[in-house]
Amino acid sequence: MMSYDELELEKLGDEKTALFAVVSDTDPTFNFISAMMYSQMFNVLCDRALKVYHGRLPVHVTCLFDEFANQKIPNWEHLVSVIRSRNISAHIVLQTYSQLKGMYKDNAETVAGCCSTMLFLGGKEESSLKMVSGLLGKETIDTMNESDSRGAQRTYGLNYQKLGKELMSVDELAVMPSSRCIVQVQGVRPFYSKKYDLTKHPQYKYTADANPKYTFDVKAYLQHRLKVKPEEEFEVYDLGDLTQPDAAA
Repeated sequence: MMSYDELELEKLGDEKTALFAVVSDTDPTFNFISAMMYSQMFNVLCDRALKVYHGRLPVHVTCLFDEFANQKIPNWEHLVSVIRSRNISAHIVLQTYSQLKGMYKDNAETVAGCCSTMLFLGGKEESSLKMVSGLLGKETIDTMNESDSRGAQRTYGLNYQKLGKELMSVDELAVMPSSRCIVQVQGVRPFYSKKYDLTKHPQYKYTADANPKYTFDVKAYLQHRLKVKPEEEFEVYDLGDLTQPDAAA
């Protein structure tokens, strides 16, 4: 299965290339193979960036890890902190923050801290809501307390205070509309935004959702059998019975 190399991982940072690693989201039997490939890819690219290109790859390598919790990349808590300087970035997509904690235990904070951008699309899992609420920080609010006591003598009081309040509390995040998202970029205040409508993207017409003819057939792509068209000319050689010892003579 791994007796020869078709991936050419060392070339990912040399020229524009698309590499798809498709693993089962229900059966983790062969996840170790893709984990080995990821580990080798980062080691090869980081080593090549240092020895060949003096620090940074000429072509930026972007890794899109959809359903990141389906497999664990060895030594990821260390790799995620060094690949940025090699012109490599990683987009980690998780359903909940608890998935990351379940995979990397105490190193989950390290992985999350090395990410310069956080995009929250909504959810109801408590640890995720608490993390996002804490990252958003607090705002200052003005409060006014009014008191009115009536007895032998009537007393009236008015008190103004400034208090700190979460920018968005856990319960507010839990009921955030599905059409909204929260984006936090390193060095910039977080902002509350509408989700982008993919159907309005200028390249959407080239997707399989817009037109079925653009559906990518993986089985057909991996089929290496030669297909000859009716108008093509070709030569046929009779090699005889190759099962006989003297067939190649």
